[in-house]
Amino acid sequence: MLISMNVRSILGDLYDQSFDSSWCIFSGYLASVMLGMLYMTFVNQAFYRLIRIVYSQNRRFQSLKLYIMLPVIEIIILTCILLCVLIPLNGVTYLPNDHFCCPTFTNIPTILSTAFVAYVCPFCCLIFIYMRITRFIHQQGNIQTLVIKQRQARDLLIIRRILIIVSFLLILGIPGMTLILMFVITGEENPLLVRITYFPISVSQAGLSIALLFSIPQLKNIVLNLRKTTTVTPANQVVQGTIQMNTIAGTQ
Repeated sequence: MLISMNVRSILGDLYDQSFDSSWCIFSGYLASVMLGMLYMTFVNQAFYRLIRIVYSQNRRFQSLKLYIMLPVIEIIILTCILLCVLIPLNGVTYLPNDHFCCPTFTNIPTILSTAFVAYVCPFCCLIFIYMRITRFIHQQGNIQTLVIKQRQARDLLIIRRILIIVSFLLILGIPGMTLILMFVITGEENPLLVRITYFPISVSQAGLSIALLFSIPQLKNIVLNLRKTTTVTPANQVVQGTIQMNTIAGTQ
């Protein structure tokens, strides 16, 4: 979706092409929903660690069906909330200078509502989960066994990495927020406001898959196992060739 927005900007700058349409409005709204779901993905991971550590006796919250249905429910809730907020405020509009549709940064109620739903709420949930897990581990003291302590320490480390990634994503939004504050103070909009805001987001999305790979051991193990399977086949071929040579030598 971000690539599509960048392509529209390039085509609009080079050929003065307009992309104003109902599909453009819908894609701008969908981009806000997907951005919010990106942060909710980290919340779901932290929630899973919370259940494993604090509420390990409750099997209902460890069901696979729950974690399959949870993103679907979150998309529905997030969509309804943003729909109720952005449509009355005419939040998503076509930007003729940038040639794509998105929530207008100069519309202060729109951008504050979107930021609160897509950024602030998920980040506060992450902080709350992290504090709850940390407090629970400190309260346990020496009661838990060594195996449980090692698992809790591993889960806590993963949540810290998740917080670091999300904090990094929030930091990348500082240039855009600075320009928005300048607009509020001076009343003059920087012509590169939208592009400066979305460029760090595009860069962060490019490196997000790599960051998740190193922050979640399960994903890292999957990649390592894929590399091991590619090296097994040549080894089997060498063994088979050795057996055939020994058989031939024995018959002679």
